[in-house]
Amino acid sequence: MPSQTEPTSNDAQADAHHPAPYTSHFVQAGAVKLHYLDYGTAGLPAMLCIHGGAAHAHWFDFIAPGFTDDYHVRSLDLRGHGDSDAVEPPSYFYSDYAADVNKAVEKLDLRDFVLIGHSMGGMVSLLYAATYPGRAKSLIVVDTSVNLPPERIAKLRDVGSKPPRDYDTKEEMVSRYKLRPGEALAPEAVVRYIGSRSVKQVEGGKWRYKFDRSVYATRESMDGRPLWDKIRIPALLVKADHSERISPELYADAKARAPQVELVEVSNSDHHITLDNPAEFVQKVRGFLRKG
Repeated sequence: MPSQTEPTSNDAQADAHHPAPYTSHFVQAGAVKLHYLDYGTAGLPAMLCIHGGAAHAHWFDFIAPGFTDDYHVRSLDLRGHGDSDAVEPPSYFYSDYAADVNKAVEKLDLRDFVLIGHSMGGMVSLLYAATYPGRAKSLIVVDTSVNLPPERIAKLRDVGSKPPRDYDTKEEMVSRYKLRPGEALAPEAVVRYIGSRSVKQVEGGKWRYKFDRSVYATRESMDGRPLWDKIRIPALLVKADHSERISPELYADAKARAPQVELVEVSNSDHHITLDNPAEFVQKVRGFLRKG
């Protein structure tokens, strides 16, 4: 049965940061059981959100309240992340993630939906839209570098190849939690809120991060720029003003391949835009969606 979770008064209540209530569900995507959050509102057009690497569905808790008046908003945990199944032997390629999204979309019968992807999830969303056309109505790619440099890939693989560090208590782990990469501009309460949902208790009573380290150890190099050649739906790139991942060159290339692509910039934000400045993110994205 789905469980209803309401934010408590001690959760992230800083400035305009207010997490949405949600229900927790699972959907079977082939052999992989995927977890997702449902923020409501049933009967309205669908919106599906895809998080970045080593993150999880709660990255969208703070932007969901800005959309539920007009959309039925859901946020998915990718395989090996959050409360979704890990895969053994490891299979964490972009094509795996995109195929999972396709299966979940079909199971949930999402049609004419808005697809939002952050960071690695932006690449997954771009690949999904290019490979499985016909269901997504619009695509929003958030602070995603679609062609990670080799040195970045090597660093991720090095991090993933090391054994996980276990902690004695949840509080110890949450108190040490940091948003990476980039400089987190979110209030401390927001970082703590995300940190408390990023850990799990494992055998022996220890605590560990909620993602399979093979996600990093097997990270592939992929140039996503040619995927824009196949995108025909309205699309938006969302850039953080403190981040250079969406460079002028990347936008120009996407625009040349898919002339309908637009760009907006969110102020007072770094890589984790949906946590740093959710209010402006919602404002800019809603402005784009109103055109459709």
